[in-house]
Amino acid sequence: MISGSSGGQDGGAEFTAEGLAPVLREACATAELDSHGAELLRLGSNAVYRLTSLPVIVRIARDPAVLGEMERAVRVTRWLETQDFPAMRVPASVTQPLVVGGLVVTFWESVQENEEYGTVGELADLLRRLHWLEEPESLRLPYFDPLAKLAASLEGLDGVSAEDRTFLEERAASLGKDYDRLDFVLPFGMIHGDASIGNILRHRDGHAVLIDLDGFALAPREWDLVQTAMFYERYGWHTKTEYADFVHRYGFDLMNWPGYETLADLRELMMVAWLGHQVANSDRATAEFDRRVRSLRTGQGRDEWGPF
Repeated sequence: MISGSSGGQDGGAEFTAEGLAPVLREACATAELDSHGAELLRLGSNAVYRLTSLPVIVRIARDPAVLGEMERAVRVTRWLETQDFPAMRVPASVTQPLVVGGLVVTFWESVQENEEYGTVGELADLLRRLHWLEEPESLRLPYFDPLAKLAASLEGLDGVSAEDRTFLEERAASLGKDYDRLDFVLPFGMIHGDASIGNILRHRDGHAVLIDLDGFALAPREWDLVQTAMFYERYGWHTKTEYADFVHRYGFDLMNWPGYETLADLRELMMVAWLGHQVANSDRATAEFDRRVRSLRTGQGRDEWGPF
């Protein structure tokens, strides 16, 4: 980690394209990379840039508290490369993460020029292979505590109404009791932590790779299967054929496990809480958040949810 000096008021850079420009320049200069002509791909929880000089992606995190997570993500990525596991890579010559202007910056090899997602079946293949790996102690993976993560997320929901926040907190408390009674059946071990079709990209040479590795942790493996099941069963984002292929290739149907509904309810609430943090800056996020909370209250309309 290298601390930089660029930043705005109180040492922090404003999280806009203009405010992040000096952060990008200083971070790339420190890493001995050319930032000239860098393309801003996304500006949300992270600012994501593609360099034009090299096939490298630069990720600047909005939340400075993610430094530990990104340090772990870099360790995980380098270890997965030693295992020849298909995942995103980091440039070997760059010491990272960097801290510039109070923000955490990481560098990743670009998978390809045009963003193309893998298939649900390929996600199953990668998860099955990942879950067979035995992680070394050097990765220092944390234990995943979904209840603590959800509680922390709900504490920061300042942009939503008090009524909605109270409803979500009460739902979380109820689900927490149900979660503590779950009897997991898959082996406990390393998980991706946010395994969904959105985190598997097609590499330029044709194979699928796993991305966004900062959520790696130790937990019941059911956590890595629940989103695909939910996306099919609750929202219709996957077809019946796609989900059947996922189950066949992974070798386990989470929906046949008695704890599926509780796990899906909890993961769903985490999705809604995450979206609640976006409402202050996005009318689209506000509309989707309202739709989802109304659905949780009534038990209807999940098929109207849109991916976000």
